[in-house]
Amino acid sequence: MFRRKVTAALALAAVLALSACSGSPTTSDSSGATGGTLTLVATVAPKTLDASGAEWANQTPYFQAAYDTLLLADADGTIKPFLASAWQYNDANTALTLTLRNDVKFSDGSALTSEVVKTNLERFKAGTSSTASALRNVASIDTPDAQTVVINLTDPDPALVTYLTREAGLIASGQAIAADAAALATDPIGSGPYIMDTASTVIGTSYVYTKNPNYWDPAIQHYDKVVVNTVADQTAALNIIKSGEANGVRLASNLNLAEVQASGWTVNAGEINVGGLLLFDRAGTMVPALGDVRVRQAINYALDRPGLLQALQKGAGTVTEQVFPSRSTAFDSALDSTYSYDPAKAKQLLSTAGYASGFTLNLPTSPSIPPAAYTLLQQLFSDVGITVNYTDAGNNYIADLVAAKYPAGYINLEQGGDWQVAQFMISPTATWNPFHYQDATVDGYLKSMQFGTQTERDQAATELNKYIVDQAWFAPFFRPQNSIATDAHTTVKMLPTNVYPNLYDFQQK
Repeated sequence: MFRRKVTAALALAAVLALSACSGSPTTSDSSGATGGTLTLVATVAPKTLDASGAEWANQTPYFQAAYDTLLLADADGTIKPFLASAWQYNDANTALTLTLRNDVKFSDGSALTSEVVKTNLERFKAGTSSTASALRNVASIDTPDAQTVVINLTDPDPALVTYLTREAGLIASGQAIAADAAALATDPIGSGPYIMDTASTVIGTSYVYTKNPNYWDPAIQHYDKVVVNTVADQTAALNIIKSGEANGVRLASNLNLAEVQASGWTVNAGEINVGGLLLFDRAGTMVPALGDVRVRQAINYALDRPGLLQALQKGAGTVTEQVFPSRSTAFDSALDSTYSYDPAKAKQLLSTAGYASGFTLNLPTSPSIPPAAYTLLQQLFSDVGITVNYTDAGNNYIADLVAAKYPAGYINLEQGGDWQVAQFMISPTATWNPFHYQDATVDGYLKSMQFGTQTERDQAATELNKYIVDQAWFAPFFRPQNSIATDAHTTVKMLPTNVYPNLYDFQQK
C-alpha cells in the first residue's frame, strides 16, 4: 500500500539550504500599543510590484502594504468600503457605480480621482496578472465626476465586487503611472498604509516598508515598519520561527506544526485552498492521452488521497475530489467518494483507452511546494504505468502554468464562491483553464449561473460540479489546513477568502 511507502519516500525528498532572513521582530506589552516592526514571512516573491501585474494569495502583504483596494474583504467574509465609500448596481446588474473617498492621497502627494481609478482598472485588465481575466466583462468605465466611477459590463458578473477587494482593485498613483509606469515594478506608489523603503529592500528576498505619515486611515497602521521576507523552503521557515526572527510566518505545509507550537508560537488555522493536479490539456493537444476522459479518471483512481494528506500535511486538512468548497452551494459531499484509491481500476481504464503501456506526463516543479509532493505523485503514477518527468520552473512556475506550457500542474488554489470558482478554473476564459478548453454542457451551466434566478443559479452550480467531477477535469487531493504561525507578541485574524491574512489584521498583543 502507498501509505507504507510514505516514510521511505519522504526520506528521499531533497531539503533545500537554509534561506537568509533579515528583520527584527516586534516586541510589545499586552496593552495593544502600536509601533515597532512587524516582520512577516511569505513563501513567494512577487514578479512585479506594479498593481497592474499583481497576484494575490501568498503575495498579498507585498501589495497591501503599499496600495489600497477599492473595497475590503474582512475577516468575517464581509465586503466593506475602502477607497470606495459606497457602491451600487443598476437593476440589470450591468453597471456598478462606485463613490470614492475624497480624503485620499497617494504617497507622491497626488489625489485619488475617478480618472485614476479608471486608468488602474484598464491597466489591470490589459496587464500581466494571472487574474487579469477577472475584469473580462468590463466593457467601459465612465467618470461622471471626480469622485464617481461607473463600471459598465457586457454581462452581469456576480463576483465583480469580490475582485475589487483583491488585485483587480489595487490602485496606484495616476501621476506615477504617467511619469514612469515601468518604475512601479520595483517602487510601488500607492495610497497604502506603508511606503516602500527602496534603499533597504532587496527585490526577491526582503521587502521593507515604513509607515505612511499621511495615511487616510491611521487606525489600521499598527506598526511603524513592516518587513516581508521571502522564504520558500519550509525547513528555513521553521528555523526562523525557532530563532524568533519574525512575527508571522505562512507555513507552506503542516508537517512541522508540533515543532512550531513547541517554540511558543500560535498556529492560526483555516481552510481556503484545494490542492491537487489540474488537468489542463483536456482536448489532448499536447498529451493526447489527456483528451480521453477514461485516462483522466484513471489519474484520479491512481491517487491515494488519505495517504497524500498524511504524508504532505500530517493529516491537517480534508480529503476531497471536488474544487468547490464545502461552504458553497455547488458542494456535494457524495462527490468526495467518486474515485477511491484503486490502482487496478486505473490500469483497467488506461488499457481500455488504449494506453495499456502507459504514457508520459511532463510536469513543472516549484521551490514553494515541498519536494515530497513531487516524489510521492511520481510514485503513485508509476504504480499504474504513467511516467512523470519534472522540469524545475523556479519562480516562473505560476506564469508557465497559466501560459499553457504544461499539460497539467500541481498547485493549491483558492476556493471562492460558486461563480468565482467557475470563472477562475472552469470557464473557457478562466485563468486556470490555460488551454481554453470548452464544453457545451459546461457552457450551459455557466449561462444559467450568470443569468438565471437565484434558484436556477444554485441548481446549475450543483450540476456543474457533478459534471466536472464525472468528466475528471481535475484531480484534487485535499483541502489543506491553511496555517499562519504568529509569535507570542502577535495576533492575527484569518481570512475565509485568502491564504494570507490582511496585513491590517496583524496586531501586537
